[in-house]
Amino acid sequence: MKIITQTSDGFKIAEEDLKLRGEGDLFGQAQSGLPNFKIGNVVTDYAMLLTAKKCATQLLEKDPDLTDPNNRFLKTVLEYKQYHNLQ
Repeated sequence: MKIITQTSDGFKIAEEDLKLRGEGDLFGQAQSGLPNFKIGNVVTDYAMLLTAKKCATQLLEKDPDLTDPNNRFLKTVLEYKQYHNLQ
């Protein structure tokens, strides 16, 4: 409530809400709280998360099936997570 009395900037209010309640489950249905598999904080690590997304997109454009020997470990980890229904 304090932030709402201090600003009418919706982005600032939303940022403070994220800090208080967490991001929720980015790929599921939870509206708030911490995700099961946390890779970063959406507020403080935003630039890093964008860079990671860009790198992952580039990697998959070059090797969509992850058949390159350099990507073997990544493929193994992703298959393990998928098999065990992990995020």
